[in-house]
Amino acid sequence: MSNRTPEPNRTPESKRVYETAFAADPERYENAAFRRAGSSGLDLPAFSFGLWQKFGADYAYETQREIILHAFDLGITHFDNADRYGPPHRAAQQNFGRVLARDLAPYRDEILLSTKAGNPIGPSPYLKGSSRKSLLTSLDHSLRDLGTDYVDIFYSHRQDDSVPLEETVGALVSAVQQGKALYVGISNYRPDRAHQAAELLRDAGVPLLVHQPRYSIYDRTIENNGLLEVAEQDGFGLVVYSPLAQGLLTDKYLESIPDGARATASTFLSPDQITETYRQRTAELNKLAESRGQSLAQLALQWVLRKPEVTSALIGASSVWQLDHNVAALDFAPLTDAELALIEEHGVHGTGLNL
Repeated sequence: MSNRTPEPNRTPESKRVYETAFAADPERYENAAFRRAGSSGLDLPAFSFGLWQKFGADYAYETQREIILHAFDLGITHFDNADRYGPPHRAAQQNFGRVLARDLAPYRDEILLSTKAGNPIGPSPYLKGSSRKSLLTSLDHSLRDLGTDYVDIFYSHRQDDSVPLEETVGALVSAVQQGKALYVGISNYRPDRAHQAAELLRDAGVPLLVHQPRYSIYDRTIENNGLLEVAEQDGFGLVVYSPLAQGLLTDKYLESIPDGARATASTFLSPDQITETYRQRTAELNKLAESRGQSLAQLALQWVLRKPEVTSALIGASSVWQLDHNVAALDFAPLTDAELALIEEHGVHGTGLNL
């Protein structure tokens, strides 16, 4: 895992406390890649770490801690969370808050923490939606979960057409004005609403930093709906999620569905999405990756980062090995025009995703 200071002679009690002290790798930035978020002054790591899945109460805390600390040692400074992430809701923030308090507190100034609100986390009308009450109440709770006075980026998690956009934007502006967030973002907004939000935020003196959409070889929505052009026009970056299409852009399902795989236990992926057409297309993409000496996952991650509008790609991990493997995608040569053409041929929009 990460570097630790040598252990001196201590009493048993102080020894136990000393062994929990985390010392970050002093060389963590030497090979780290950063990209500017739109027209802002903020750099984000090429890979951000997302706690969407496998950071709730159903996974071992010590494994989560090991992965988070290793990510920081790799130069990943952006950790992406939301009130909804668990299970149960808020558990991922609470677990990260434990790591922050125990290990990462001395490095808080080097860390970008983001959280989101607006997706349902309970039956109450105030535990869902993008009203001022829902967003700002959730943010206060998230700050308690994380054990910090502010987050670096506060997102409206989803477009909510039942609430005036001016009210949602006003809540984001208030979060910055109150010192509870440094920047604001939106997620899963249509391009037209993203543009409107960007204009309203600009007029309020709180520019839109980032938009978080889904993007992968098998999900080209942001290429087709104009969001890439809106991002360039309005000067915000894109932090893309699901770049591996819930594991479809790996070699995991080429032959069969392994026991315990996400397709057998996730609400976001089901066995009926693993069709023969999916396997044929994915096999061709896998051949291309192998010809480059990399895995399909590394090819897929490299592909989403080829777009200048993409500031960062969100990755998760269930092990330190998987994290190292994904981050190594940055080490390969750029994709050639011929290789990109092959990806266009076999990486058909909607494959395996029921879009």
